[in-house]
Amino acid sequence: MDDYKVKQMFESIAFSYDFQNSFLSLGQDISWRRILASSIEVPPEGIVLDLATGTAELAMAICTRHPGVRVSGLDFSPGMLAIGQKKVRTKGLSRRIHFALGDARQLPFKTGSFDSATMAFGIRNIRERKEVLGEIRRVLKEGAQLWIMEFDCPDYPVLGKLYRFYFDHIMPPIGNWLSRTDYAYSYLARSVHGFPPEKEFIREIGDAGFAPLGVKRLSLGIAKIYRGTKKGALTKSRVHPSIHQGERSEEIASR
Repeated sequence: MDDYKVKQMFESIAFSYDFQNSFLSLGQDISWRRILASSIEVPPEGIVLDLATGTAELAMAICTRHPGVRVSGLDFSPGMLAIGQKKVRTKGLSRRIHFALGDARQLPFKTGSFDSATMAFGIRNIRERKEVLGEIRRVLKEGAQLWIMEFDCPDYPVLGKLYRFYFDHIMPPIGNWLSRTDYAYSYLARSVHGFPPEKEFIREIGDAGFAPLGVKRLSLGIAKIYRGTKKGALTKSRVHPSIHQGERSEEIASR
């Protein structure tokens, strides 16, 4: 799906986006964001860049778990940002969360502006991952960490087959009906299947100038958090074998 159609899709489902995600994931998406927000490392009064911030669920979770931290949320969908702004005002977080309409491939921020960066369920929607990762690296301070959360299939064969059946045949029609579209959640399934395997994406993070620090598995691998640290010199990275073998991965069942 091209950029324009992806943007229009998010505009059309913004009104019920939060409900759809929670309903279709049985509330697991809320737990996943809380885990990610609790995991990030940022100075007490640091600034976090939250890419694909959408309706600001992750941005608000970060503020809840890190008092004093501020968040800059960026998204390309005005409709999603409008809902996020309303929620932030309701929560009294307008002074700590600020929004920007923009493209992750060309970030409207100065070099070395942020102490940490997050992106939840957004990077699979962008074909130019190399450009996105390069831009994130540019706007991060030296030694700052990147945290990316994305969907995947469970690592266990039997569970993986069951989940894939749900993901491919049950979730899309229900999600499309809830979103009042005939394609949004069919696209979700295709975009997840089209995302690179764990080892390949870790390699992409390393090639972009980050030292990969491992993968945290959520709910038996249905979602995964990838973590990396901005390196000083931008050189082609070789991922440590232990990461490839999963020895540094941490498995967490959502609470």
